[in-house]
Amino acid sequence: MGILRKPPQRGLFAVVLAFTTAPVITASTVPSQPPGAQVATTAPIEWKPCEPEALEPVPPEDRFRYGCSTYSVPTDHDDASLGTIDIALMRRTVNRPETRIGSLFLNPGGPGGSGLAMPIGGDGMFEPSVLDRFDLVGFDPRGVGASSPLRCFTTEEEAEANHARQWVVPVTESQIAETLGAFKDYGQICGSNAGTLIEHMSTKDVVRDLDLLRAAVGDETLNFVGFSYGTLIGATYANMFPGRTRALVLDGNVDPALRTADGLRYDSERAAGFEISLNAFFAECTNDAARCAFSDGDPRTKFDELRNHLRDEAITLPDGEVVDLGGFTGKIAGALYAPAKFSGLAGDLQALYSVINPAAWPPWPVTGKEDLPTLLGPQPDPRYDGPPDTPYTADDSHYAVNCADKAFAHTQADVPGIAAEWERASPTFGRSQAFGDPAACPEWPATKPDAYGGPWDVTTEHPVLVLGNYYDPATRYEFARRMADQLGNARLVSADAHGHCILTKSAGIDALTAAYLVDLEIPAPNQVFRPDAKPFDPPPAHA
Repeated sequence: MGILRKPPQRGLFAVVLAFTTAPVITASTVPSQPPGAQVATTAPIEWKPCEPEALEPVPPEDRFRYGCSTYSVPTDHDDASLGTIDIALMRRTVNRPETRIGSLFLNPGGPGGSGLAMPIGGDGMFEPSVLDRFDLVGFDPRGVGASSPLRCFTTEEEAEANHARQWVVPVTESQIAETLGAFKDYGQICGSNAGTLIEHMSTKDVVRDLDLLRAAVGDETLNFVGFSYGTLIGATYANMFPGRTRALVLDGNVDPALRTADGLRYDSERAAGFEISLNAFFAECTNDAARCAFSDGDPRTKFDELRNHLRDEAITLPDGEVVDLGGFTGKIAGALYAPAKFSGLAGDLQALYSVINPAAWPPWPVTGKEDLPTLLGPQPDPRYDGPPDTPYTADDSHYAVNCADKAFAHTQADVPGIAAEWERASPTFGRSQAFGDPAACPEWPATKPDAYGGPWDVTTEHPVLVLGNYYDPATRYEFARRMADQLGNARLVSADAHGHCILTKSAGIDALTAAYLVDLEIPAPNQVFRPDAKPFDPPPAHA
């Protein structure tokens, strides 16, 4: 049985919204117009109350601030005959309307992440001065979540059957063949079921949607905060619409030029980034040995022994729970995203190591799944939780976007050799990265994606704020440096920090981000900040 490949993270909150359909934009809305003309000729968004279920996380006294809507955009921005799709939006209105600057659009990354409910988390995401001056606008990009979702499967069971054949880390010939076959079938299914939208899922398409949304909220220039893949949205906007750009904050950056020119090299460098982050975890463990349960001996050597054991055979716990290489690799990657999980990860690694080395010190008795909460904790996923014959309700936007944006020149037959090469360079994450986009995209059915591939050095009036962590696993620090170098006008702010993205984790960076968004204050060059908490710090006490 293959390990289920989990779909991309879908965003911060699960929401159910009631939407209204806004008027379609007028034909005169074209990129060549000056901002003022476009705002004047673009139909405004008609905000309506959100469904109560959507605002359950919001205190009742604050719910008046929120509105929801949909807005129609062209399926193909260059061919009106293909009709329109609907973009789902949520707005949190400004705290002090008399000081309002405009709207601040948010994107959580992915690709495939739902940004719709991000305004609900605005209090925890931004300094009060930002909430005093901006409406926060979250949206699901085209094909994602509630925005005309791109769906390849028709039932949950059909999706599960295909994903169950995708091994996260296929090692044997049969696992490799099963995984590649599943991706081939996936492409064929998507070609049959996804419809016209599958040819119009590039980041360029998303950016053109975003420019219409900017005009539809009445703003002449864009304010935007993008995380992870969302940084590609921001960088593309800055270069396609430099005259309509006010303030862009890009946190957890991709390398836009490499990602769009050489997808294979980009993904190999991503694998190396995860390895850098893992090695930094081991260094922290050694330096903070008293609080790291995996510190006795050499953590790197112990980890390699554990991983190599799993590569040869799964580990069965006393209660019958099985730990295999795919699940282990995925949970290690997930823990590296969040330093708050480092203590739990260290304990679980020592516990699992004790299973294969009963004489290991310190002893860590393991009876079953409950003793490894970080490595074996629950991971709810609506794709696999539906009852029999439930209509398929997820979406397949992750590959639709990546296979449109990334340039791959290899065939699927090359993937086993690529995986072996990457595994030698990045022993923990190289193989799993090779059996992601490089395995899926050669079989993806979209044949004419209209992707943006540069230039990346168009000058904006105000610098773009680029934030990068030294030990970010998913978007390595070198990518942030390259983003800042490639953009025509940017300022890099660095964090000597672990984990994916830094906003909300460093008071100093939060403060300069707020000053940038509100007053366009440009941070001094060459600044390096530290996070508010160290990786093995105990969690803060509840008030």
